[in-house]
Amino acid sequence: MKRQHRNYLGLTTLGLTLGLGGATLQGCEADGLAGDLAEQCGLDVNCTAGGFAEGKSSISGIASIDAFFGAAIDLNAAMVGLSGALRADLDAIGASVGLESGSTGAELKGAMQGHLAGYIDGGLTIDYQPPRCQASVEASVSAAAECDVDVDPGEVSAKCSGSCEAEAGVAASCSGDAELKCSGTAPGFDCSTGVCSGSCVAEFTAGDECKGTCRGTCDGEGGPNGFEGRCDGDCEGVCAVDMSAGGECEFSCQGSCEYTAPDGGCEATASASCEAKAGAAIECDARCEGTVEPPSVSAECEATVDAKASASVTCTPPTLAFKFEWSAEVAGDLNAQAEFRAWLEGFRGHFAGLLAARVEAELIGDAAVALVASAEGALRGTIEDLSTSGDLKATVGAKCALGELPLAASALADASGSLSANLSATVEVVSAF
Repeated sequence: MKRQHRNYLGLTTLGLTLGLGGATLQGCEADGLAGDLAEQCGLDVNCTAGGFAEGKSSISGIASIDAFFGAAIDLNAAMVGLSGALRADLDAIGASVGLESGSTGAELKGAMQGHLAGYIDGGLTIDYQPPRCQASVEASVSAAAECDVDVDPGEVSAKCSGSCEAEAGVAASCSGDAELKCSGTAPGFDCSTGVCSGSCVAEFTAGDECKGTCRGTCDGEGGPNGFEGRCDGDCEGVCAVDMSAGGECEFSCQGSCEYTAPDGGCEATASASCEAKAGAAIECDARCEGTVEPPSVSAECEATVDAKASASVTCTPPTLAFKFEWSAEVAGDLNAQAEFRAWLEGFRGHFAGLLAARVEAELIGDAAVALVASAEGALRGTIEDLSTSGDLKATVGAKCALGELPLAASALADASGSLSANLSATVEVVSAF
């Protein structure tokens, strides 16, 4: 999974980069001696067995070429799925503020700002840590073995510079280059010895100062349970201290709590991971949060292996912490406050989903650009070499692959166009806060 990002909007021009459809390979025509020999050998010289459009990757019978088509199929499906997920969250947010499905980013931004103005003063601030993303190391290793015939499947492995998923429980352990970390999720998780991501919540009594969001009374304002917001004085009720930047929490952590494993490993309710020490890369055969260092493969396989790993990326929606002050009109209206809180809870899930899908989409967009570039570079060079190799089977396979390359590029361009539009709308929505 590459860390260096390209502009995802560049994907919309992918269909213009591959002018491969009109090329032919000498000695591979259906008529003539080569065609007769191919047919006698049972080869599909006219490429009638179906290909990319039918979801088939076994087009040429050549490992490195067919692996490319498999990666293109996976990336195309991932982009279509992410585009749909982004639009579903955008439409849900739009519906909550009275908009029709398919509204633009500017329309969503304006409607949300208008909705907020009816309840709160000064706008809504949203704090969160970046979504946590993981790539499948297994997908990278499997892709390397499938693409490069010189790779020994029994010996190939990938490394993780970051955190590698481990089996939880007392048996969990890590190598000398990594430290065992545990992570638990509220409610009911003690985070007094770890780092809380989210809000740290405690019951407060009169006279206690709340350096966060007070839900109850603040210096007697608003009546019982009539105040919610930043309280610079004394809070009676519940105090929620924002911990989105990380920090120790002496109270209940409303989010996730990460801590170094004590002797004996992680609790049964927690997840475990091996976190690489500074500058180290650890062997990993599960999911890696960070940078996957794929196995060493041939040049024509590098983009394919990276694409397979990127298509496997999943990002966890972050925990959100909201900050706001009631407007003068709503300060004493408990029904209006309850109405806004209900809206905010629905908005929370959809906005967090947008943030996670946005990161996934950018990673996949990078991989798609690199994959199509490989079709014009190292992969095409391999196909051209095979077309003059004197191997009839390879020649026929290369011809079929050459005809399918523009179809793959066109599908990726179509998927990326839709994805780019929904990403642009997402940027507008995020900029509203």
